[in-house]
Amino acid sequence: MLAATHRHDPLFVISVAAELADMHPQTLRQYDRIGLVSPRRQGGRHRRYSPYEIEQLRQIQQLSQEGVSLEGIRRIIQLQNRVEVLEEEVGELRQALREAQREPGSRRVFAVGSRGDVVTLTRGQRPRPAGRELVVWRSSRPPEPPRRLDG
Repeated sequence: MLAATHRHDPLFVISVAAELADMHPQTLRQYDRIGLVSPRRQGGRHRRYSPYEIEQLRQIQQLSQEGVSLEGIRRIIQLQNRVEVLEEEVGELRQALREAQREPGSRRVFAVGSRGDVVTLTRGQRPRPAGRELVVWRSSRPPEPPRRLDG
């Protein structure tokens, strides 16, 4: 619809949003009440819908026509929003990794903390032993051949 920077900008009043989504305005009010789509409020009263929310309304309509319950639709939207947040986070981490790799002599090690957060460790530093961290790094030495254990 619009550029990505304007995707979440509240632009449309309820009558325009209803027309764009091919729904009745009362349906949009109901979806707002049950938390399927939560438009921003202008002045505390008037709903304003973003292009992203119009896309969600169209998806809700499609899923509803396919027989998915409103609770099922709510869960699908929740999961899609979570995936979007995680994809943004992965993109930010990839960018940080690319920037770190460009810096000569400053190789960093990333660890996954016990709560799923990503932490940066300096070379030689180990994660706290109390947690269950996963450390990923690339060695500058070639791998050693496997050793025999029986003798």
